[in-house]
Amino acid sequence: MKRIALIFGILCIALFQPHEIIAQHKVRKVVIDAGHGGKDPGAIGKHAKEKDIALSIALKTGEYIEKNLPDVEVIYTRKTDVFIELHKRAQIANDHEADMFISIHCNANNSSKPYGTETYVMGLHKSQANLEVAKLENAAILKEENYSDMYDGFDPNRDEDYITLTLFQNAYLESSLILASNVQDQFRERVKLKDRGVWQAGFWVLYKTAMPGILIETGFLSNPNDERFLMSDDGQSYLASAIYRAFKEYKFMLEDPENSAKMAISNQESGDLFKYDIRFRVQFYSSSRKKSLAKFKDVEDVMEYVHNGLYKYTSGNEISFGAAIRLQNQLRLNKKYRDAFIVAFKDGERIGVEKARKLSGQ
Repeated sequence: MKRIALIFGILCIALFQPHEIIAQHKVRKVVIDAGHGGKDPGAIGKHAKEKDIALSIALKTGEYIEKNLPDVEVIYTRKTDVFIELHKRAQIANDHEADMFISIHCNANNSSKPYGTETYVMGLHKSQANLEVAKLENAAILKEENYSDMYDGFDPNRDEDYITLTLFQNAYLESSLILASNVQDQFRERVKLKDRGVWQAGFWVLYKTAMPGILIETGFLSNPNDERFLMSDDGQSYLASAIYRAFKEYKFMLEDPENSAKMAISNQESGDLFKYDIRFRVQFYSSSRKKSLAKFKDVEDVMEYVHNGLYKYTSGNEISFGAAIRLQNQLRLNKKYRDAFIVAFKDGERIGVEKARKLSGQ
């Protein structure tokens, strides 16, 4: 009966919850959550444990924020090698009324081949791989005493139990997606790591936090190269710096949404006297030869453009960067387009995504 009541309650939230509006406000508190800890080692590589890597990156991330964003209070769910229950991690964030929740983890796979970074937001998993990642991180519940009572009978190893979580419509989905995309952009562009994308899945710790939240998988401990990078001080510092920069970009976007408009006015005053038409598309295919659009029957709203001597094909033509992120996620579900990425255009000409976001106030 308790589980039925819980599902009914979540359904009510899903049906009556208003669509998110990203309002201008100050970002003053961020919770940095180092995954696992104490008796819960998390993923285990040949030489490292997830709990240790996650803690080191979390502390470095917090240090960057504290040093460079003095108006932001950093709250840690743990600063030492201790076990903190998942529900308590969410409670820490909620009790502090934080503006953002960032949970840091390491990935693992039965194969040593997968490598790269992923960032997750709370939502419906659309692939078995995403579900397995959620199961791996939610398994910490099993190390808690009386976990069945504390989590309303939720079993992290039982597929059907994820219905309870995925029925929940995240009120902060768009904000979470923007920060998650920022993180992956930083990992890809600055740290030069493989970008495995932004995904949705059922993570209990994100489900219970009453604020935008993301869960970052910084690499695979099951992959020798990733593990070596994750164990190095330089690697941890690069990852922490990337997360900090992504957070800073998100904070400034929320706090000064008019800044890009001011930049546009300044450009106009210096001679650029026209209004910008900024569009975001998702590029999924390129070729040295022109292709018939009929080749891409499984993709909607396909457009072609030529760039650096190659024919490139995109889906969508979005004004909203958040809409482009959602479209990218949908395309990446198709195995043929797992490397799909966002590109931006100003008045029909391709420009950098970061520049486009600034010009459009996003």
